[in-house]
Amino acid sequence: MKAADLIRRIPDFVNKKGTENIHAVIQYNISEPMFQLVQNGEVSIHEGQAETPTLTISMADDDLISLFKGQLNPMLGFMNGKIKLKGDMMLAQKLMGFIDQKKVNDLYQTR
Repeated sequence: MKAADLIRRIPDFVNKKGTENIHAVIQYNISEPMFQLVQNGEVSIHEGQAETPTLTISMADDDLISLFKGQLNPMLGFMNGKIKLKGDMMLAQKLMGFIDQKKVNDLYQTR
């Protein structure tokens, strides 16, 4: 599964309780740019560039997959330059808490 396919599946992996009071646009600058709209626990994915993202994440596709699977520590990835962030850093710190990594790993084990 490619990184863009994983991004498209984010709504399946999101802990909706953790996103109930979040209003954000998260831009993923990967090989196929995409953005995630989070509003009151609902998440939708869109292709292309968001006009005014709350947070922009730029990284290699393989690193994004490792991040979502829990194999890449977000802080180390940021410090080592594998993850580049622009915008709301507090949102960036919360982001991985929204994702059910077990569901992501289960998806990769069934393929």
